[in-house]
Amino acid sequence: MKVFKFGGASINSIDRIHGVKNILSLYQHEKLVVIISAMGKTTNALEKVAEAFYSGKKEEALQLFSVIKKQHLTTAKYLLVTHYNACEAQLNNFFTEVEWLLHDKPALDFDYYYDQVVCMGELLSTCIMSAYLNEAGIANKWMDVRDIIRTDDNFREANIDWIYTTNKIEALNKTFFNNSAEQAPGILLTQGFIGSTDENESTTLGREGSDFTAAVFANILNAELQAIWKDVDGVMSADPKQFPNAQLIPELSFDEVIEMAYYGAQVIHPKTIKPLQNKGIPLHVKCFLDVSLPGTVISKKQIKGLPPIIILKDKQVLMHLHSQDFSFVGEKPLSELYKILGELKIKPNLMQTGAISLQLCLDDRPEKIQQLAANASAIFDVQIEKNLTLLTIRHYNNEIMKAMVAGKQVILKQQTPETIQVLYK
Repeated sequence: MKVFKFGGASINSIDRIHGVKNILSLYQHEKLVVIISAMGKTTNALEKVAEAFYSGKKEEALQLFSVIKKQHLTTAKYLLVTHYNACEAQLNNFFTEVEWLLHDKPALDFDYYYDQVVCMGELLSTCIMSAYLNEAGIANKWMDVRDIIRTDDNFREANIDWIYTTNKIEALNKTFFNNSAEQAPGILLTQGFIGSTDENESTTLGREGSDFTAAVFANILNAELQAIWKDVDGVMSADPKQFPNAQLIPELSFDEVIEMAYYGAQVIHPKTIKPLQNKGIPLHVKCFLDVSLPGTVISKKQIKGLPPIIILKDKQVLMHLHSQDFSFVGEKPLSELYKILGELKIKPNLMQTGAISLQLCLDDRPEKIQQLAANASAIFDVQIEKNLTLLTIRHYNNEIMKAMVAGKQVILKQQTPETIQVLYK
């Protein structure tokens, strides 16, 4: 059993959709679960629909959604002949699901409506992909993952009900992947990123939710591997768009990837790693543009001699918090600050504590920063410094450190034997 995940970039054009078909044709006689994201920039477009609707701009929301409808119908027309009518009927059911909501008036929190609208991207893309693969002779069964992944109602960051979800996936394994069959029954194709509550309300699983969905299936099915297909050679030592000399890292440990993600690397989210780590299932990061490339294998094996791994985060804010009466920053003010951070769902990228002051490095999300500053001002004197960059280097050496900060004004620095972080402007 293998679990594959294809992101939006892998299906953002007709040529790339053909490429996904070619990859899957190599595995069509194996037991395979395929998780597919929304096409290209569809999620961003659906977010604008949700925002317009919630702002009371119903006509604008419907107009924006109409563009998305046309894009998907056009893609289906390019790809399909014999399966087009059935696909169009299914797409129209999904369109109606959203349009019915958009004709209403918002009465609940934005996050609820966000999930009802944004979840549609994955449903539309997989509907088209399933029909196309079947027409191309690659047998597959389309499943609505909302019937499988049960969550709570923490919309936009829903938590999975593992007991219910495990029972559903195990039942699916018995009925679809019949172990006694001589040949594999075809591919099970479904969506990433989404689930539903026990009241059939759509939910989304948060950042990197599609990777996480694949990991959930891999864990419960005891898969031999999970593969994430991307438009890069594998996991790189830095963002190749920023650092052309970035090198491929052939092997990484689960622990190292979690560290990289914690410091902001756009690699694999820790919540994706945990279900795999729990069962020792390796994660392969492969390039859909060139299947022959080895990619990166992430496993429980500890890897030594890693190159310096560079992570840059721009648009950073440094919040200076100073004791109002020059007393020590002790347990009570710290606990109150952590409570505020928890309530606002803010995770500092860097935190440094002094005798009478604290410094927090944060992503510049204006509304969150404003609210944090307002709440923290009851305990501290607050000052804010903007337009900063946070540099993190794992497995650093003095040479690369000097080169990276040359000519920069260093504001804050934090260092351990493995990792150095520098905030500069």
